[in-house]
Amino acid sequence: MVFSSLLFLAIFLPVVLLLYYAVPNRLYRNIILCIASLFFYAWGEPVFVILMILSIFMNYGAGLLIGKYTRLNRPGAKKATLIVAVILNLLMLGVFKYTPLVFDTLKAFVPSLRSMETPIAKQALYNAMGTFIPALRNYKVGLEGMLPIGISFYTFQAMSYVIDVYRGDTGVQKNPMIFGTYVALFPQLIAGPIVRYKDIEDQMQGRRESAEQFASGIKLFVIGLAKKILIANQVAVLWNQLRADSMGNGALGSWVGMLAYTLQIYFDFAGYSDMAIGLGRMFGFEFLKNFDYPYISQSNTEFWRRWHISLGTWFREYVYIPLGGNRRGLGRQILNLSIVWALTGLWHGASWNFVLWGIWHGFFVVMEKLFLGKWLKKWPKALRHIYSLLVASFGWMLFDFTNLPQLFGFLGSMFGGGGGGLISHDALTLTLSYLPLLVVACIASTPLAANIRHKFDGKAWAEYADIGLVLIALVFCIASLVASGYNPFIYFRF
Repeated sequence: MVFSSLLFLAIFLPVVLLLYYAVPNRLYRNIILCIASLFFYAWGEPVFVILMILSIFMNYGAGLLIGKYTRLNRPGAKKATLIVAVILNLLMLGVFKYTPLVFDTLKAFVPSLRSMETPIAKQALYNAMGTFIPALRNYKVGLEGMLPIGISFYTFQAMSYVIDVYRGDTGVQKNPMIFGTYVALFPQLIAGPIVRYKDIEDQMQGRRESAEQFASGIKLFVIGLAKKILIANQVAVLWNQLRADSMGNGALGSWVGMLAYTLQIYFDFAGYSDMAIGLGRMFGFEFLKNFDYPYISQSNTEFWRRWHISLGTWFREYVYIPLGGNRRGLGRQILNLSIVWALTGLWHGASWNFVLWGIWHGFFVVMEKLFLGKWLKKWPKALRHIYSLLVASFGWMLFDFTNLPQLFGFLGSMFGGGGGGLISHDALTLTLSYLPLLVVACIASTPLAANIRHKFDGKAWAEYADIGLVLIALVFCIASLVASGYNPFIYFRF
């Protein structure tokens, strides 16, 4: 992890906010944000901040060249610059993220490679790259092979800028410090949402901070922190215990395990997204919503309009529509959807289970386009909801298990395999001890609480109640962080 949670809350964030608001000039504030963001990223793995700086200047330069060739009316050179920039971005992402997947796949077909460990191969690659990036020359790859944190997020952001400049959807940013701030901005750097430059172009230089916006940012940040610390981390403990002994859980115990992971991944990622949006507001930014209660969906298509909205928007704008979208007939639309979903799965991780996860969701999206969507409209609302939840939840099993035999073993236990009966004594005890949390988490994954709160908008007592609840939640979060070192984050791997 880049920063420990307590170090971030107690020192880094207060210091950056103090420095930020101590200077009145917008340019200086962007400089402070840029330096702080690079420092934030470099804290855990200093070598990889070089990679980020390289990405910043590469895409900044590409934007300048495309702007120049646009003015000179040289469409060929303009297009060539775009192609080179996209290839370099994808090459950087591919080398640092997908080397293990490529190498492990090759080992299945080239026997002589089977005795060679992936980290050794990646170390050799890093040594070779040391010719161009000296800091990598003597860098030691860990047991898992090092993955630059957040590389998928900031690479997609930088690429979207270059593509939008090419399309004329956004202006060329001539100040490298402002562009660097956009790419490295620490509130959403390592966990998203993926922020397109055209969505915050005006905010980069013309945002106006306010006390009201700052207060709403604190509130949203603490809500996200509570989702992560008080819900996601706790149900993760239940999931890890049930996952470890799937053969002994009994069928019902394994179903509870799947529910626990389904809740964990939502509150984990949605919590960090809320924190990022809240932090953005503290610095005057308004990022677009990234989650919209996906577990109330009534189809898989709707689920993906509500889950990780920024990623879905990115693939729609920069892959699906350029491929032709739905403009070239049903057959081409299905092909385009299949490509997008395979890439969506691959984006999430360098393992074939993520590709299968993408194909799983792509299959149901395509089926809903072909005929299933019409059938669903005739189903009762409750059945549509159950269908959407089951598709998402079984998909999360593909997402979590990188070992396919373990996945099939767990799925088998859900349907009576493993000889554990309906539910084992240990699984029942665990389930009962976590039942209140599971109930709270299920309710919190719906807009019920938000809808009730909206009925009291404008009431003074409701505003004071909000402040009190935020303070209580913050105290509980800090107490939990102090008491436990267990603070995993699923999406750091991406």
